[in-house]
Amino acid sequence: MLAKGFGSLLALAIVPALAQVPNVSAFQPAASVVVPRQRAPRKVYPGVPAYVVDNVTVEESTNWSGYAVTGTSFTSAKGSWVIPTVNCTKTPNTYAAFWVGIDGWTSDTVEQTGTDSDCDGKSPSYYAWYEFYPAASVLISSIKVTPGDVMTAEVVWDSGTEFTIAIKNKTTGKSFTKAGHVSGAKRSSAEWIAEAPCCTNSGGILPLSDFRTVDFGQDYSDVTGTNDASDSGITGPISDFGSDVFRSLMVNGNSGADEAVPSVLTSDGSSFTVTWDSE
Repeated sequence: MLAKGFGSLLALAIVPALAQVPNVSAFQPAASVVVPRQRAPRKVYPGVPAYVVDNVTVEESTNWSGYAVTGTSFTSAKGSWVIPTVNCTKTPNTYAAFWVGIDGWTSDTVEQTGTDSDCDGKSPSYYAWYEFYPAASVLISSIKVTPGDVMTAEVVWDSGTEFTIAIKNKTTGKSFTKAGHVSGAKRSSAEWIAEAPCCTNSGGILPLSDFRTVDFGQDYSDVTGTNDASDSGITGPISDFGSDVFRSLMVNGNSGADEAVPSVLTSDGSSFTVTWDSE
């Protein structure tokens, strides 16, 4: 179980709902800022049935790429990844989030923490955040992140409606924890995801930045005991969940073209990559 609280309580400052997120370096180290974008539950791409590859069920989504495991009462999910560099000359005004969390595969909440590699115009922006969806996403400016940094993160169910998130930049040693309440959380899934965040004025998904490839898990981060989860009967890496392992392929909501493609799991049963294909 994670220790609750980390340092002093953080002040919240709200920015306009659809403003650009400034570069993280503009914030004072102790501040947290409500971010105008959210990382939402999975949105299923309609009309394409699930199919099986290498004994893993593959489903198409318009906002998620990566892996999920399903169950009945998840108590923790751990993950690690290496922050990728975005090509903002190629994809200006685009966004990509990388995170670990509980819920959201088939439910309406997500308890999650991660990093973004965005393009504000043609300028790259890298930052850490947490979110107890449907509550707003909050930027963690006390943790600076840059491409190549190794991140570790964990989401833990404490009791009742309370969860605790913890995220650490293993490269710099800076860490952050935060407890929050989420009403109606089903604790029915755990995930390791690259996401196209939302939302536009119409509530739609934002275009995905060209992050090239993002690496998840021990084989790439050298962090042991990562990309695993605990449910009522199972504690272990992704592959330990057997027939309840799902691979999410992100596709364009209009054309169905591939946007971000996850690899198969490596031999450790938890590590994988996600490769950008298109906006």
